[in-house]
Amino acid sequence: MKIGVFDSGIGGLSVVNAIKKELPELDIVFKNDKEHLPYGSKTTDQLLSLSRPVLESLVDDGCEVIVIACNSVSTNIIDDLREVIDVPLIAMEPMVKPAAELTKTNTIAVCATPATLASNRYRFLKEEYAKGVKVLEPNCSNWSSMIENNEIDHDNIKDLTNKVCEEGADVIVLGCTHYHWIEEEIAQIAQGRAVIIQPEKPVIEQLKRVLEQLS
Repeated sequence: MKIGVFDSGIGGLSVVNAIKKELPELDIVFKNDKEHLPYGSKTTDQLLSLSRPVLESLVDDGCEVIVIACNSVSTNIIDDLREVIDVPLIAMEPMVKPAAELTKTNTIAVCATPATLASNRYRFLKEEYAKGVKVLEPNCSNWSSMIENNEIDHDNIKDLTNKVCEEGADVIVLGCTHYHWIEEEIAQIAQGRAVIIQPEKPVIEQLKRVLEQLS
């Protein structure tokens, strides 16, 4: 079966690699929109006008399911996209609920783009699942471009990770697939103080369920 994976840039490749490892029999078509990076600073109208043609092209290529490997798109316009795209869309969003369940300090950190943090979906996740939990939202606004251009600011990553750990966060949520590429670095800095979580595994489990329904 052919499936599509879409992201603004190289972040989605980490999702492609994770799917290939778990489901090697799938034919995966990956498309991004590097021309219009970053997505994290776009309005909802911009996100819709940019992502819809790419998703339609994946359907034209024969993809029967599409994974939206972009938190900014998923949290802002997934419902709009599901109205116009004729195949199942699997969304990817910050793991607020698991983080709130994991924390022992009642403090978590969500590393995400401005568009994700400003979305109604993210607000809902916090209100629904993180009541009574302090949610830190460090400024990662330059991280996507930093990773996309392979200009990693290790001092910035270290300072930001140390800061949220010092403020009591014992769970750090990676709410942007670009950040998956620096997951190990963040984990090493936070070692013994915080665990790092991101949604590749639950997304793959959802993909398996959708594929089962289609078979």
